[in-house]
Amino acid sequence: MPSVTGHTERDTRARVARLILEHGPVTASTLGERVGLTPAAIRRHLDALLADGMIEVRKARTPQTRRGRGRPAKWFAITDAGRSAFVHAYDDLATSALRFLAETVGEHAVAEFARRQIADLERRYRPVVQEAPPHQRVRTLAEALSSDGYAAAAAQAPRPGGGEQLCQHHCPVAHVAAEFPQLCEAETEAFSRLLGTPVQRLATIAHGDGICTTHVSPRSLCGTGDEERPLNGDEESGGTSL
Repeated sequence: MPSVTGHTERDTRARVARLILEHGPVTASTLGERVGLTPAAIRRHLDALLADGMIEVRKARTPQTRRGRGRPAKWFAITDAGRSAFVHAYDDLATSALRFLAETVGEHAVAEFARRQIADLERRYRPVVQEAPPHQRVRTLAEALSSDGYAAAAAQAPRPGGGEQLCQHHCPVAHVAAEFPQLCEAETEAFSRLLGTPVQRLATIAHGDGICTTHVSPRSLCGTGDEERPLNGDEESGGTSL
């Protein structure tokens, strides 16, 4: 049946791409051995992945990769686009799981899940942020977020009344948060507790903005903020997620 054949082709191609993601750069011969395909078949899948921009050809890494007097073996590596495709697949799975949780247990369960997910990040960041001088805590939080891949930065807020802005140029859960804003809300609450001052989410990548932007109120209006705060989200943070 054509549909079965097409499905099998897609599955095999996805398996080849995953092997390149997990073990690349890797040669066509190695891929063929792992998947059990003939040289012609593996080349067909590699050509398709190259055409789709999922993989790229790398130069031979060492002189030993040359095969006799012939051309050097080609090494195939995953591209950023290929890596993103796998990320989106995981996003789809996470979205389906949260949708099931909301339908079977309720929206409150999604919110609790979001708070638990952010709790580990909050515990890791708390000692680093609290050791920093008060006027450097937003910048310190931005550096901690950047170390986890959020590409964050801190800057003075342009709005009247002062304060600072925490800007995140990357969000690893943006596609999931587009349907479940509880993830953004839990993060906003955690920022408020870590910084010891009210914060307000002004923009999010999940809602189509280019950057996740959080306004941090001036600490001079909010006391010292050095007291330990609970991680379960029961205490009102003063933050608002838009």
